[in-house]
Amino acid sequence: MGSLAMDQAFVQAPEHRPKPTMTEATGIPLIDLSPLIADGGDAAAVDALAAEVGAASRDWGFFVVVGHGVPAETVARVTAAQRAFFALPPERKAAVRRSEAGPLGYYESEHTKNVRDWKEVFDLVPREPPPPAAVADGELVFQNKWPQDLPGFSGCREALEEYAKAMEELAFKLLELIARSLKLRPDRLHGFFKDQTTFIRLNHYPTCPSPDLALGVGRHKDGGALTILYQDDVGGLDVRRRSDGEWVRVRPVPDSFIINVGDLIQVWSNDRYESAEHRVSVNSARERFSLPYFFNPASYTMVEPVEELVSEDDPPRYNPYNWGEFFSTRKNSNFKKLNVENIQIAHFKKSLVLA
Repeated sequence: MGSLAMDQAFVQAPEHRPKPTMTEATGIPLIDLSPLIADGGDAAAVDALAAEVGAASRDWGFFVVVGHGVPAETVARVTAAQRAFFALPPERKAAVRRSEAGPLGYYESEHTKNVRDWKEVFDLVPREPPPPAAVADGELVFQNKWPQDLPGFSGCREALEEYAKAMEELAFKLLELIARSLKLRPDRLHGFFKDQTTFIRLNHYPTCPSPDLALGVGRHKDGGALTILYQDDVGGLDVRRRSDGEWVRVRPVPDSFIINVGDLIQVWSNDRYESAEHRVSVNSARERFSLPYFFNPASYTMVEPVEELVSEDDPPRYNPYNWGEFFSTRKNSNFKKLNVENIQIAHFKKSLVLA
């Protein structure tokens, strides 16, 4: 992919192109989770962490965590597996290419906001749902596509499964802190994740001959609940700063994860928290790897503001919508260029008439 000429499909509209120099983001909340991880944390320490997470979710829509309890060896194994996969010849990667009906596996022509991204990806689910007895028209089948005969890939598969388990533990801890910060009972949001549609993505952003024209991922917000992102030391994640709408670069912090509050948290919290708009810039000197874990609920989940957070004075700001339908629509628009805007939670926003 790195040898591709700058096809027009990759070229961003002038107003969305990255600036030649990026301001480094300052003030991004850095939260040390070790009090929670060490011994379950005493009540005061957990309340203090929840308050930090709540403030970060309100003011930024994302934050950086350290002291998260995920072993460095687990991360090292999965990132080695990731590099091994993307180093394969194109025909080997194409053998596990995803299709419109089977959205897992390898893909190299994803679109965000109807512009092609400068990247290649490999998607997998930590828990494969049982295959449907009969596949309805338009229904997505989530079955992992594992490369065959890849030297050492059995170890790679184990590394990915180990990483997924560590991510899930961290995701539920973060979900608890978010619930506490909203003054909900700690496990209030857990039930939505009984039959998850969570998935892991391996991202590879090759060097780009025209990083002033293209983006690794165009501007977007994550549609799910939480995204836990591991990024290497190259950097390239940009976030739109709330205070002034400017794009700023998120500096990689060793042994950390970046946590994105997704659209579901925004809806569940009835707009107390807001998902962060972000994108990925590429460069001409160094390839970049990242590893997002998208923590998503069951496909049958009806998404609407949590009843404890709505009242006569603060009525629900969103109409209910089905997560599975929303997710499928998003997946399809990633797969091909559409003539309409990708589905957004704004489409479910109520028009509130203030008396």
